[in-house]
Amino acid sequence: MKAKLDGVLTGVHYMDGDQAACEGALAAGCRYIAGYPITPSTETVERFAQRIPCVGGIFMQMEDEIASSIAIQGAVWGGAKAMTVTSGPGFSLMMEHIGYAIMTETPCVFVDVQRGGPSTGLPTMPSQSDLMQARWGSHGDYDLIALCPNSPQECFDLMICAFNFSERFRIPVMFMMDECIGHMTEKVVIPHPDDIEITPRRYTAKRPQDYLLYGPCDDLVPEMPEIGKGYHFHITGLTHDERGYPDMTVDAQHRLIHRLIHKIKNYKNGIVMVEADDLDNAEVVVLSFGITSRIADRAIIDAKNSGIKTGKIRLKTIWPFPDELVKNVSQKARAIVVPEINAGQIVREVERAATDRCRIISVPHYGGGVHRVETIYDAIIEGAKVE
Repeated sequence: MKAKLDGVLTGVHYMDGDQAACEGALAAGCRYIAGYPITPSTETVERFAQRIPCVGGIFMQMEDEIASSIAIQGAVWGGAKAMTVTSGPGFSLMMEHIGYAIMTETPCVFVDVQRGGPSTGLPTMPSQSDLMQARWGSHGDYDLIALCPNSPQECFDLMICAFNFSERFRIPVMFMMDECIGHMTEKVVIPHPDDIEITPRRYTAKRPQDYLLYGPCDDLVPEMPEIGKGYHFHITGLTHDERGYPDMTVDAQHRLIHRLIHKIKNYKNGIVMVEADDLDNAEVVVLSFGITSRIADRAIIDAKNSGIKTGKIRLKTIWPFPDELVKNVSQKARAIVVPEINAGQIVREVERAATDRCRIISVPHYGGGVHRVETIYDAIIEGAKVE
């Protein structure tokens, strides 16, 4: 459906990634944010607090990140589109409630503006070291969606995608920015609301007496009940049956977990978003994301000018990971270079997906800054020498 939202900005603006993410959330219909101030994410909730008099909505500064991550879920079951915003230490605190949102199939968005860690680390400096935590941070088996913008414009655009995915699949979506993108100020073009596609909440049309909270569904994504319409339901983090009531049996666990995984797995091709260039004849392919992808672009240009056929894969979707694309590229390229601002996280996924004939070159950075162009360029040169 088209967005028709009063108070949403349009036109050309000059704003940082944190602010653009807020505007994207507003354009997607988000009207509730709960959060606790933490660098470098605070500008998002500050802007939301400034904007809610224009659009209607609620911002609640909670006592901590644990409270924030459950407050948004209460808002969702009350009928709102909701998100919370944090950085590394707060993201760690939210993991239990991320698992709860997965188990209860609560559509919402968790924004993590990554900074140097572990622990308090480097509050004002960049990192990309929360990516495995986003995928595996909560215990148990599940699948989820994580997006990674590389510009303020994409902070706006992909935030709309994040909310659309959360509603389509009834899942918490991770929005993985980094400090550089969060604090980078650039032009952001915001289209008219009539030109923005948003996914509405899938409310059931069944009568309350015929409705099952997690009832049978062809696409594995149950419809939600609309609050105040006579529906009575039970929401629990325990393994539950189709009614939502606890069911401590092996069969119930199998049915539930299989569905939680496959409602994403079965639709992976429609979720994964990448920017790919010059892959067909590439000797070396650079796979990157976030701020690192912008530095990698310069290194790729320099490598091409040196006569090396160099391709590019930029991940917009971190999870699910584009296994098939990496596998296909590895069957033709000599090497895949993976620069990332961590000790080597996504490179492990590349190694898992690639064939043995292709060399995988990790280019780690421990955070607090970004790669030098020369470092990525040297890795491309090294990859081109592989026989």
